[in-house]
Amino acid sequence: MTPAHPPSSDPWPERPAPLEEACAAGPRDMAALLLFALSRRIGGDRRPVLVTAPRVWFAEHGRPYGPGAAGVPLILAPTTTAAEALWTLEQALRSGAVALALGAVDGASLAQTRRLDFAAKQGEAVGLVLPRQLDGLSAARRRWRISTFESATDPDDPRAPGPARLVAELVRGRGERPGAWMLEQDDETHRLRLADRLAGDGLAAIGHAGAPSGLAA
Repeated sequence: MTPAHPPSSDPWPERPAPLEEACAAGPRDMAALLLFALSRRIGGDRRPVLVTAPRVWFAEHGRPYGPGAAGVPLILAPTTTAAEALWTLEQALRSGAVALALGAVDGASLAQTRRLDFAAKQGEAVGLVLPRQLDGLSAARRRWRISTFESATDPDDPRAPGPARLVAELVRGRGERPGAWMLEQDDETHRLRLADRLAGDGLAAIGHAGAPSGLAA
C-alpha cells in the first residue's frame, strides 16, 4: 500500500524540532522506527541518549543495542507505568544532561506535551514521543509515521543488500506540508540521509515492488 502522502519535493527536515512524535506503521516497522528516532539527535551533540518506556514495552520490543548506536551512550530507563515514563522523559529533557530523550508512551495530553516541549527547549535537547498511534492533540511540531523499505543493491556486490532504508512520512507539521521521504543509513556516520533516486519512481514504486512491510495510512 502507498503512503497517505506522496513523495515530497520539499527539503528533508533533517534538523529536529524540540518535540516530535513518531509511530511505526505496523508491528514489523519497529526497528525502522528506532533507527529513525535515534537519528533525530542533532549532529555533533555527544550527550547521551535516554530511552524510557514501561517495562512491558521493553519486554515486547526488546532493548536497543548500545554498540549499534554509533558510539553514542544509551541510557535505558524502564518504568512501571506510562505515567512514570512520561515523568522520566520530562525530567531528562529539562536536565540538559541528554541530547535526545525517547519516550514510548501512549495517551499524552496536550498539556503534557506542552510541558515536554518546554522542557526540551529548557534543556536544549530533542524529545521524541513514540506512541502506538498518532491521535489526539499534541504540542509536537512534527508527527511522523515510519515504515521499513527494501534496501538497494550493494554497489560492490549485486548479491548483497545495501544500506538499510525506511520511509518517513510527515503526517503533520506545523507550518510544513505533509509528505514522505525515503531515507537510508550512512555506513560511516550511521545517521540517516536521503536515499538516491528519491524523486521519480522511488516512493511511487511502493505497492508495486512489494515492500517488506505495510505502508498504510
